[in-house]
Parts: sequence; C-alpha cells; structure tokens
Amino acid sequence: MPRMTTELPLSTEQILATFHTYGAPKARWLVGGEFERILLRPDGQAVTYDSEYGIRWILESLAAGDPSWVVKREGDKPIALFRANGANITLEPGGQLELSGAPYRTLAELAAELDAHRDTLLALCEGRPLQPLAVGLNPLVRVEDIGWMPKGRYRIMREYLPGDLAHYMMKATASVQCNYDYADEEDCARKVQLAAGLAPLTTALFANSPLYAGKDTGYVSYRGHIWTRTDPDRTGFPPGLRDDYTHERWVNYLLDVPMMFYKAGARWLPAEGRSFRTFMEQGIDGVRPGWDDWELHMTSVFPEVRIKRTIEVRGADCVPVPLAVAFCALFTGLFYDSSALEQGLALTAELTAGSDRDDRFEAACRDGLRATIAGRSLAAWGQDLIALASDGLARWEPGAEKMLEPIAAVAASGKSPGDAIREAWRAGADPAALIRYLRY
Repeated sequence: MPRMTTELPLSTEQILATFHTYGAPKARWLVGGEFERILLRPDGQAVTYDSEYGIRWILESLAAGDPSWVVKREGDKPIALFRANGANITLEPGGQLELSGAPYRTLAELAAELDAHRDTLLALCEGRPLQPLAVGLNPLVRVEDIGWMPKGRYRIMREYLPGDLAHYMMKATASVQCNYDYADEEDCARKVQLAAGLAPLTTALFANSPLYAGKDTGYVSYRGHIWTRTDPDRTGFPPGLRDDYTHERWVNYLLDVPMMFYKAGARWLPAEGRSFRTFMEQGIDGVRPGWDDWELHMTSVFPEVRIKRTIEVRGADCVPVPLAVAFCALFTGLFYDSSALEQGLALTAELTAGSDRDDRFEAACRDGLRATIAGRSLAAWGQDLIALASDGLARWEPGAEKMLEPIAAVAASGKSPGDAIREAWRAGADPAALIRYLRY
C-alpha cells in the first residue's frame, strides 16, 4: 500500500533551510566517535549471525547485561542496540560491530565510554571462541566466506554497488570515524576543506590494513584503496566536496546522487538508481518521501567527509583504542581552536599544491607514512599537523593533548601502524599469533 503522510511535501528549499539551522554556538560544540571492530574465531574463521556465540548472541548478551540498551529488530532478528543518550551499537554487513558513542563535551568522556565498551566486549568474549580485532580489513577470511547480516538495506546494497571491491568494503572493512559541530555555513566550509584536504595524510597516519586472506596486499591501507573501487557516485570526494563547500552544493549533490533503496512501511525496496529529487518530486510507485526518508538517504553516501547535522570525518582504518581516541582528538584540536584551524588550512594548502587528489590518496593507501607528497614524507607532514592539533587541543580541553601522544609516536617512527602488522606477518605467518597481535 502507498504510504500516507500528513507532512507537507519535502522541497529543496525546505531541506536547504534546515541545513542552515544545524550550526551551534561554540559553547555547545560536542564530539562523538564511531568505532568499528572485526570479529574472528580463534581459528581464523568468520563469526556468523546465527551460529553459537555469533553476532545475534553478542547483541542479545550485551542487552541482557545492561538494561539501558533498547533492542531494535528486523522481523525477529536483533540488528542494533540504542541508548537514550544517543549511543548505539550496530552491525556492518559482514558482522563488524560498531559502537557509535554518545556526543560529549570532552574527549575524556568519549574515551571513558570507549574503554567501558571495550571492557564489556572483552569480558563477553572471555573463554568463548570470539576475538574482536583492531584492524582495518579482515586479514584472514576471504570475502566470499563471510556471511551477510540480516538487514534489508544490505540485501539491496550488495546488488546495487557497482565497484569490483564493493563487497570487500561491505563485509571485510572496519574504520574509525568522528563527528564534530560547526558554527554556521562558513565555519562548516572551512572544516570540510581541511578534512577533505587532509584525507591522504589522515589515511596514512592510521593505515592499518595491509593483509587480506593471509597475503600481503601491497598496500598499508588496503581498506582505503577498496573505497576507491566501490562506487564513484557516493565515495571519495564527490562534487559537494571537490568544489568550495556550500550547503546548497552539498544538498544538490545529495538530491541528485542515485538512490540505492527506500522504505515503504517496513519493506526495503530498490530505488534502481533514481534520485532523491525524483523521489521527492514524482514519488516512486505511489510512495513519496518524508523527512525520515531524507535522513536515511543521507546515510547512503560514504565520502571521506560527510555533512549532516554534524561533520563526519571518515578516513581512518580501525586501530587500537589509544590510536582511535587520538583520531578523535586530532580533529578536535584542529576544528575547535580557531588558530589551529587557520594553521591547519595553511598546511593543507601546501600539502595539496601541485598534485592530483586521486594520486595523493593512492600513494597514502599504498605507502602510508613513507609516501612523499609535495617533496616531503607524509610522516613529516604528520608531525607538523599533530603539533598544530596538540596546541589547539591544549587550549580547548587542557590535558587532552596527551591523547595525541600515540599518534605522535607513530608519525615520529615514520611507519604507519599497518607496517608493524606486515612485519609481524612476514616474521611468522601464523594466523593464531596474528589474531593475538591484533586483539582489540
């Protein structure tokens, strides 16, 4: 049956006007992290949804152990947990478990939430054939041997996404992301410019996915490379990011990007590449969108930087907890201090001068901090950037600059985290030892 709604029809003007309400005064700026983890059996096999001690069991056990979690289901299958404070635990297509934390004023609160989640998950896995891994790509299991999670949108996505590595992205990758506030459109534009320009450097600093199916991929961040071969319409640096950012450019990009799916009641249906603009103006099979449909559509694009109510910076492999917190701290220091933001933009202009964006990103994925851009190694660029962020963070949240020490040590070493994984694998090529090494 066509969906009936009493809402006024959506319009471009309405959507754009709403974007202009998303800014917040500096006193209300928060930070929220998103942390994905890959799960493996100790023998190197994938963890499936319905198996003993599988993904379903994990979600049900987490909910049973903490009544603040509310279970979301599709049919009779639990697919996510939600808390009243905005935190949630969700599933990526191959069973990767993601904590999307509540938004916090301080990084100390963010770190405490992540530590508590890690402790709970490790306690749940203790004595059971489960091991959460801090790595950006499943290092041992072939994509074909990883099961799909029972979510309707994933069924449609796996048929739609055109890239030859799209299923690798969906089922085998894991990342760290973080969300930040902005004051107004101008402030948003400057932060988007900074994050997009820094994407190669961010990728190199947190590159942590050199192995796939027990073999060296030739990349320090194969996860980053996989994203370049997933869907050019909705990944990387789409038109809303390539040009000088405005809310209007971004909204028009979102309106015109091909849709993968839409919902009619509880049913997930393929949109067959029609745009949201068409959905809004003409409907699809008698269904017209409401605001929830727009919010859903915004989650179906995956660029290096994504703008919704907040700015989501997305360019890091899953890394150990101290480095994951450092990722959130890095952009907090750069975004939330005006001097650090200015200096970061100046550094970005030097980094990006005279080279192709795609070439920079490919070099970062392949060689990590050893890559050379604009005559300097990304390790050297990283040291300069971390120093700026540290100064900004000391002014924003005194003491929090210590959270940058793990990534400062990485930059000083000249090697990305994935280089150590590669070296450990070359020394022994022992799957059980690798799983222990990558323990979350």
